[in-house]
Amino acid sequence: MYIHLGNNAVLKKKRIIGFFDMDTSTKASETRIYLRRAEKEGRTTLTTYEIPKSFVVTEDNEIIYSQLSTSSLQGRAEKKNDI
Repeated sequence: MYIHLGNNAVLKKKRIIGFFDMDTSTKASETRIYLRRAEKEGRTTLTTYEIPKSFVVTEDNEIIYSQLSTSSLQGRAEKKNDI
């Protein structure tokens, strides 16, 4: 089963660890450090040129930024017949 993350980006549902809101989760300095480190190490992917609303953490510690909200991503994850 795949989940559409926006702008033609899809990801296998079983690879997802979690969806995180950019506004609330980046208030913690630990999260900002984690995201900066991932970017320096080349483990980030942008699915949008807009300001991302959320990010997805995968089982292989990849960070995927999305313009979709966490509630939209969660709804897609809960659907039985997604892509």
